[in-house]
Order: sequence, then structure tokens, then C-alpha cells
Amino acid sequence: MPSLIASLGLAAALIPGAAAAADRPVVVELFTSQGCSSCPPANAYLNELVKGRRDVLPLAFHVTYWDRLGWKDPFSLEAATVRQDRYGHRFGDGSYTPEIVVDGSSSHVGSDRAAVGSAIEQAKQKSETVATVSIARDGDGLAIEVGAGPGRGKLLLVGFDHEHQTAIRRGENNGRTLQEANVVRSIRTIADWQGSPLHLSEKRPDGEDVAVLLEAPDGRIVGASRPPGS
Repeated sequence: MPSLIASLGLAAALIPGAAAAADRPVVVELFTSQGCSSCPPANAYLNELVKGRRDVLPLAFHVTYWDRLGWKDPFSLEAATVRQDRYGHRFGDGSYTPEIVVDGSSSHVGSDRAAVGSAIEQAKQKSETVATVSIARDGDGLAIEVGAGPGRGKLLLVGFDHEHQTAIRRGENNGRTLQEANVVRSIRTIADWQGSPLHLSEKRPDGEDVAVLLEAPDGRIVGASRPPGS
């Protein structure tokens, strides 16, 4: 038995990022708009993930292309539209709402709970973490650290609000009141990571809370963190 345990421990040690992959949250990005009548069920699903899953980092990116169709979403971001466009070119499915991207690796209709749930479970088992990532509040700023690891990527700082309730007055959702969680207010690249440890001090972004993502050159999420207790 001791030799078996030792062998299993050695095998785990030889798998890059095996332990870290189990620890970091799976990143779930919902691309949505308050002007889209198909989006509320996906928003509700994301809200449930926010409240019930500590192993998931759900983020709601409100895109801009619905803004000209009757209702301007107050949380729409051009950066969200650009980010989804990159995914659309990568997956070959264009930009649509609601769309959920899991760990930057797979795209799904945002209201398809079965497909998204399955993708999350697969990501928990197979997602790659090439380096440890941590973020902590430091006075009025943030302390961010990335460990050493193979490959390279870019470090993204995301600011988001915990919850918003909006009464919709026009457009496809006219008359509805939408409850939305983890609404992204900003996203920006703060560093290029080349495999060596990084220690960064950053100003807090727009938004009540923050997360940091490590994104591989092909768009896959290979590291993620949020401050302790958030």
C-alpha cells in the first residue's frame, strides 16, 4: 500500500498544474444584453451559478450590438463585444446572445443548462492551469501574483458588480424587471506573462469586485483567481 500511495503521489506531481486545476474556479462567461428577449433564462442560470457554485467564476459580459434595437443596456461594454467577436471567429459561430463560453474552451447557447453544466464538469476534470494566480486587496489597490510555469499568456483584470436590478422600459424585454449578477464593468490586459513569476500592484478597476484571468495565446483560460472572501 505505501508504494501505491507513493506512486500515485509521483504521478500527480508529474501532471503539470494537476493540483492547481482542481483549486482554481472554472470561468463561465455569459455574453448577454438587456435588449435580448432570449437572454433572461441564461441570466437566471448565471445568477444561480453565482449563488451556488464556489468552484465556478461566472461573469456576465453585456454586449453593445443590441443597444440600437430599442433599449440601450446601461452595462453594455465595447470590450465585451470585442471579446465575444474573438471567440466567434475562433469557434466559427459568430456573435449571438445568449452565449456562454466555458474556460475559453467551448461555446454553448447560454440557456442550455445541460450543455453548459456538462462543459463545466468536463472543465473541472480537464482544464489546464499552467501557473498559480492570486489576487488580494492591498489598501486602495490590488496585489497580484502569477507563479512560474510553461508557456506564455496575458493577464486580464476584470471588474464586476455583484448585482443589479433594472426595470426595462423599451425593446424586446419592455415591462420586465431583470435581476442580473456579476455584471462586468471593465476588463483590461495588465501584463504579458512569459513563464516567469510576476508580482504586480494595480489600481482597482471599475466595479465592486475583481477577478484576474490568465489567458493563453489561443484564448483558453489557464489560470484564474478572485480575492479571498469575495
